[in-house]
Parts: sequence; C-alpha cells; structure tokens
Amino acid sequence: MRARTRPETPEVEVVGRFVDEEVCPQADAWDRAENIPGDVLRRVGELGLWAPFLPAEAGGAGLDMVTLGRLHEEVGRGCSSLRSLLTVHTMATATVQRWGDDEQRERWLPVLSEGTTLGAFCLTEPDHSGSDSTAAGTVAVAENGVWTLRGRKTWITGGQVAGLFLVFAGTATGMSAFLVPSDHPGVRVTPVRHMLGTTASMLATIEFDDVRLDPSALVGPPGWAAGTVMTGALDLGRYSVACGSVGIVRAALAASAAYTSARSAGGGLLRDLPQIRAKISEMVTARDAARLLCEKAGRLKDAGDPATIMATWVAKYFASTAAAKAASDAVQIHGANGCGPDYPVARLYRDAKVMEIIEGSTQIQELTIADEAYREVSG
Repeated sequence: MRARTRPETPEVEVVGRFVDEEVCPQADAWDRAENIPGDVLRRVGELGLWAPFLPAEAGGAGLDMVTLGRLHEEVGRGCSSLRSLLTVHTMATATVQRWGDDEQRERWLPVLSEGTTLGAFCLTEPDHSGSDSTAAGTVAVAENGVWTLRGRKTWITGGQVAGLFLVFAGTATGMSAFLVPSDHPGVRVTPVRHMLGTTASMLATIEFDDVRLDPSALVGPPGWAAGTVMTGALDLGRYSVACGSVGIVRAALAASAAYTSARSAGGGLLRDLPQIRAKISEMVTARDAARLLCEKAGRLKDAGDPATIMATWVAKYFASTAAAKAASDAVQIHGANGCGPDYPVARLYRDAKVMEIIEGSTQIQELTIADEAYREVSG
C-alpha cells in the first residue's frame, strides 16, 4: 500500500465544538429532511472522523478504540443519524483492513479513510428476522470463476450515499462476504423513508439482480464470513451504538437541565421540584455508568482481549436502555413541548428507541448476557 501523510488525530474537544456549532443547530432540520447534506459529510472527512482507527499507512491516525468511542459519543450527542453513518462506515472499513487482501486494501482503504467513498453494511433482509444474522435469502453462486449475486437487503444505513457495500450472502459452503461498488451493474438502490428514528441516516433497500462479481470481490475464503467477518464487524457496530447511546443520555440531560432551569411552575422553577431532581440524578448516573462500560469494552479491544465481545454486549444493553429511559424522561419533563418540533427531545426519544433494536435488540442481548452468566456459574 502506498505511503500516505499521517493526518491529525481527531481530538474529542475539537469534535465536541464541531458538534456544538455545526451539528446540534441543524440536527432537527436534517431529521425533518431525512438527509444530511454533503458538505457536512465532507466536514466529517476534514476532521478525520471516517476511519481514524486505521494505521497511518492506510490513511488513518492509528486511534485507539477508547478514544474512537468517545468521538462517536460526541457525534451521537448531536445527531444519531450522523453517528449511524460513522458506525456502518467503521464496520465496512475495519472489515477491509482486517480481512481484505492486499489488492482490496490498496483499492478501498484510501478512499474509505478520506470519506470520498462511504461504506455500508448489508446484512438485514426484508424476508428474514433482523436478529437472525445466519438467515440469508441473498445468495451468491460461483461458476467459471465468476460470482453471481442475487437478493435484497433492507434498512441499510447510508445506503443512499454509500459507494461500497459490504454484502453478506449464502454460498454453497456457508455465509460469505463481498465488496460490491454501489454503481456496479445490477445494483439498485431504493430510499427508505419515514422511519421512526435516525431518519437522516439515508437508509435504503439494496437489490442485487444477477450482479456478476470477479473473485476479487470476495472477502476471505468462501463460507468463512459468519464466524469471522460478521462477528468482528457487528462487535464494532455494537460498540459504536453503545457509545452513541451515551451521547443521547448526555443530550437528554443537557436539554432537561436547561429547560427546567428556565421554566416556572407553581411559583418556582421546575428544577426545584423533587421529581425533576430525581430524574436529573438518574440521567447523570446513567451517563457515567454507561460511559464506564463503553470504556471497558474499548480497553479490551485495544488489548486484543476476546472478552471485549461480551463487554460490548453489556455496554450496548445498558447504554441503549439508559438512553431510552433518559429520552423518555426528557420528553416527560418538557411536557407538551417535548412532543413538538421546537425542542430536540422528541428526536432523541425516537432515536433512542432505534438504539434498543439495532446491532442486537434488547431482548437478544438479555438472552446472550444471561447465557454468559450461566456459563460462568457452571465453570
């Protein structure tokens, strides 16, 4: 891979100012428009946020996972749709870095690191449960050295703007992963509108109509993706969602503290009511506890410890449910104003519900975490 100039390492404080000045003021407008403008996405690239975890020779800044999590927390504080784009791009880019061959890394990592090509993660299908990652109606058939890809993926975050799809498909030997450019013949992209939350994340349904791929599109050996590529990518996605959920808690807390400090009821400020102070205290505690769980998962990732998989499940479970509770309380605190378009808490409420579903639903997490607890007890 050709040598590249090492970019400035994104700093949490710098990204925090970007979120305060350029994201928070526009997030509700993006939500209503169901779109994030291209100049914002380019600004994300200027800040080095698309793939700062890549090594310098691949166009990144060699950022550690704990700091990456804090960056995704900051972006999630301002706009979960924008953070969702970072999430799926991270999943696709990290897959190319870890499992791609030299040719795939040379072709894709430079443009992915710059954000001139955005990546999307194509796993969920309309006719199968989103929680069953092993079910695949999409198939790829090999014949005479050429793969033919057929099927449909849906709820694909960033699908409207992505230039590269990481596609999972059933093959004769099991689940396989393919890198498919969005402009490849036979690929059709249909926008998905009017979602409950993360409405600006530019979701799409992607159809593959006899898409012919040469062997260079395959990531790793055929039938190899389920236990390797998929597991690693989903773990990173889950980590990003967990960190972004901490951001939602922070945003709900800030909005609630500001509102109750300015709003009067019964001759005094809302902030003086015991019920309000109890909710604020819960948000502060949830913010700090969720962040600590995310930091633990990040440290284990940096150490290469396989325990990071379960730590990330726990972090995502706690942080996403905490975000849903904090956002719900924030709407309650705002009363009728919380249900309208003039305050951000309605958007936070809708986005937080999505966090309880994506990258492993709350119920799937409860099963997974409990299974681990029973394994520990049984020795």
